[in-house]
Amino acid sequence: MMASGSAKKEDNTKRLRYIRVLERFSKSIINYLFKTEELSRDVYDKKIDNNLKYLQRIEGVKLYKGEYNDLEALVNRMIGYRNSEEAIEVIKDELLYASNQLEKSMNQRRYKKDKHESDKFKDWE
Repeated sequence: MMASGSAKKEDNTKRLRYIRVLERFSKSIINYLFKTEELSRDVYDKKIDNNLKYLQRIEGVKLYKGEYNDLEALVNRMIGYRNSEEAIEVIKDELLYASNQLEKSMNQRRYKKDKHESDKFKDWE
């Protein structure tokens, strides 16, 4: 009984570690694309290579949540552009758009705006 509990804990740790590396990977690339004045394909490729080192150090884990699958897909897309012939401006536009969509879907789940908030107090008047 004890062993399965620690196995589950270990799986959770692996999963979290994998998610953190995916987040770090995508943030690093998105920040570069978003903030850099002089975009360069060489720098983009180097950033991908550097981040790949971290990603390859850890074991990939099956992610069951939609947002994490989307995050993993975004990272894979970033890596896919590494060897593509796409212009850096096209890569920037597509990845920033995809990243923004991912962030929107994550925020939508976290914050639920109360549409009829003002109606709540109508009975009090």
